[in-house]
Amino acid sequence: MPDHPQAASDARPGAGRLDIVATPIGNLGDLSPRARDALAAADVVAAEDTRRTGQLLAAIGVQRPLVSLHAHNERERAGSLLERLARGEVVALVSDAGTPLLSDPGFDLVRRAVAAGHAVRAIPGPTAIAAALSVAGLATDRFCFEGFLPARSGERSGRLAELAHETRTMVLFETPHRIAESLADAARVLGAGRAAVVARELTKLYETIYRGTLGELAARAAAEPDFTRGEITLVIAGAPVDESGAAAAGVDEAALETLLRAALEHLPASKAAALAAAATGVPRKLAYEIAVRLAAQRR
Repeated sequence: MPDHPQAASDARPGAGRLDIVATPIGNLGDLSPRARDALAAADVVAAEDTRRTGQLLAAIGVQRPLVSLHAHNERERAGSLLERLARGEVVALVSDAGTPLLSDPGFDLVRRAVAAGHAVRAIPGPTAIAAALSVAGLATDRFCFEGFLPARSGERSGRLAELAHETRTMVLFETPHRIAESLADAARVLGAGRAAVVARELTKLYETIYRGTLGELAARAAAEPDFTRGEITLVIAGAPVDESGAAAAGVDEAALETLLRAALEHLPASKAAALAAAATGVPRKLAYEIAVRLAAQRR
């Protein structure tokens, strides 16, 4: 039996192969022997950051040609990589850390490689998503990954409002310079009492797991310098459910006004009200009346 039966059966005869290789998120010991073998056997390694991947390859004693593939050149670079696949070559795709495509480049290349009939093989391994969930102590039977929240506070609050009634545990990535603001927005929109965990520098020397409510974590982020350093994964408990299993209703008017104020930074009153009503479950008429009043106060 081949070591990649699905790829072998689905691929066009004579086609190349694209290996999606997960690399450590911090601790080099987490690189699997299979991942090392895949990198050593590749004709070329497509890397988000060739310098960082070059350091990884040097550390494991592997020398392979490197090409960059990142968010700004993926469409252009995918064409040349597809040409290599068409010649029957093996291309290994890696990101800076963890599993490619999870808030990292690679989707366009994978989509086009599949469409062209090339084998696409997963070399699974580390991901901050699973690592953070495993230590969070929050429900893991159902969860969703939301990537990065928007950088601007108004847009971020709007996205959080859309997630207000999400009952699954939510996993997000955040940058160190925005984590304090994001926690403050999350506490305001989702509720300061919502349980959450901030996992910082997972698998690295200074790995730290902060647990508490969103309000408590926001306060710590504002007060503790170390809180806002390093790679950060945020895990937030889902919305509470009622006896029927639906998200529990009930957002107080102060929270609704906060949400509407944020939405009105970017939207007219009607659309801001529609967003708030969908996110909170309040009647759209009520949301619109409050939105109109708040919009008038802004003039």
